Amino acid sequence: MKIARFVAAGFGSGYAPVAAGTAGSAAAVLAGAVLLWLSPLLLAAAALAATFGGYLAVERAHVEGDPGWVVIDEFAGQWIALLALAAPSVPGIAAAFILFRFFDITKLGPVGWADRKHGPFGIMADDVIAGVIAAALLLIVRLFRPGWIM
Repeated sequence: MKIARFVAAGFGSGYAPVAAGTAGSAAAVLAGAVLLWLSPLLLAAAALAATFGGYLAVERAHVEGDPGWVVIDEFAGQWIALLALAAPSVPGIAAAFILFRFFDITKLGPVGWADRKHGPFGIMADDVIAGVIAAALLLIVRLFRPGWIM
């Protein structure tokens, strides 16, 4: 297997037999929680690497359409959502996962706009935007109810 395809598949998590996007998001949220626990800067660097490296991996893997096995976009978006947490906590991680998946699945607003774009940009952009929206909502919750999540 070529490295670009392995990265595009979320380091193999995209080959889950069912619900590959959810499986990729679950793998990403667990890895992201560890990165956040180690250092928020490490998580930020990983989110940037997944976003830009994911774009290149999808491009180099010559992906057509938006196949289910491509989940590096879930890693990028999920890690962006986790950046809104001050520290990993079960409620915070669960909220980041649920919010990200909600916007990724429903394709509301700008997420849907990006999803209709073609090529690597469209594959990556909808999940990045879903992650940004999820992060913004988590930051609002932290601002008004800091004890609910970290």
